[in-house]
Order: sequence, then C-alpha cells, then structure tokens
Amino acid sequence: MDELMHLAMTDEIMLDEREQIIDQLMHEYSDGILHLVYTYVKNRATAEDLTQEIFIKCYEKINQFNQQSTIKTWVYRIASNHCKDYLRSWHYRKISFSNKILEYIPSKSPHVDDEVITKNEENTLTNAVMNLPLKYREVVFLHYYEELSIAEISKITTVNSNTLKTRLKRAKELLKEKMIEEG
Repeated sequence: MDELMHLAMTDEIMLDEREQIIDQLMHEYSDGILHLVYTYVKNRATAEDLTQEIFIKCYEKINQFNQQSTIKTWVYRIASNHCKDYLRSWHYRKISFSNKILEYIPSKSPHVDDEVITKNEENTLTNAVMNLPLKYREVVFLHYYEELSIAEISKITTVNSNTLKTRLKRAKELLKEKMIEEG
C-alpha cells in the first residue's frame, strides 16, 4: 500500500499508473465500500452501481489526493459523500416513493410464505443496525465493520470526533433497546 501512496502523490499520474492504482484500490476496498454503500441505500443492486461510480470518481480524482489522510480514508470519504449526494438526489426520492407505493399493493407471488420465512431468518442484529437512523448507522458501520478509529471516521464524515463518540454511544443504546424488544 505504501507504493500506492507514493504513486498517488506524484503530480502527473500516467494512465497506466492510474489504472494500477484503481486496480489496487478496488482489490483492497471494494467489499468494504460495497458494504458501506449498502448501509446507506439498503439495496444491493443500487449499492453495486454506486460502488462502481465511486471507483470511477476515484479514478478521475486520483490526482487530487494530497496525502492529508490515508488513501483508505480518502476512498471512504468519496464513498460517503457520493452516497449522501445520491440520497439527496431527485432520482432516489422518486424511486423511494415508488417502492413505498408498491409495499401497499398485495403480493401475487406464490412464494409469499417462503419470502416471509426468509425474511424472519435474517440476522436480528444486522436488521437492527440497518434500521438505525443514517447518522448512527454510518458510524457503527465504519467503526465496527471497517474497524476505523474515531479520528479516521471524523476525516471521512467531516463530523467532530466528540460528536461521533456521542453518536456511537447513542447507537449502542438504540441497538440494545432494539435487541431487548426483539427478545
């Protein structure tokens, strides 16, 4: 990864070097970025599309990496900002509204029982995390799933460290309450 940092530092990155950097970034962080994006959008296909867009953005912006953070933090920050932009977009709000309407229409699927059973078998903790408000879900994912420090999360989200500590504490309280309710 040090070699990657060195390559990213140079002012004029040649096309081959750029492709090498993006290949390494995708190899190192694609799963983590996909999981992070999923925590924002809660839809696998959309998360995969956004992950591709994030790595394209990294490819385009690699010359702007100024080594004020680690390259991991830089990539996660791009991902976080891209997701927030997506959630504010007209396209997302339109799709979200359409999906809510579809939830009220009864299913004609013959496999409704299987769907219900499968839904009930999902991991309770994962569901509880996914039902947290975004500001809590984001910090829980980055801290516990990506094992990032509060300082690194602060660089990614541009949220004060003390605020993140408070959000993490509140998220744990909410998760505990939810887990007690679920039994």
